[in-house]
Amino acid sequence: QVQLVESGGGLVQPGGSLKLSCAASGRTFSSYTMGWFRQAPGKEREFVASISRSGGNDNYVDSVKGRFTISRDNAKNTVYLQMNSLKPEDTAVYYCAAKALYRTLYDYWGQGTQVTVSS
Repeated sequence: QVQLVESGGGLVQPGGSLKLSCAASGRTFSSYTMGWFRQAPGKEREFVASISRSGGNDNYVDSVKGRFTISRDNAKNTVYLQMNSLKPEDTAVYYCAAKALYRTLYDYWGQGTQVTVSS
């Protein structure tokens, strides 16, 4: 079992920045691929970014490439999402998730943190 707790959300003006954190319980954090997802009101949850177990590979949805950066610190059992140049359309609840080796779907999810981009 892995428990995930997100933090760092809030209200920010367009063009601003936020850094989300996701703290994981357990001693096997480094064995999981980690991802960030988001869900805007009235929309389905969408993939935002993922990072490999070692942190050597990452992937992003096209809409955030060049603006968001995912990273992880396996010693601290934490994954981050640095979000720059935020736009109103980035407004959503952001979730972190963990995927075990050889799994297609993400197995564990956090409770989410709200990000609102508005002037």
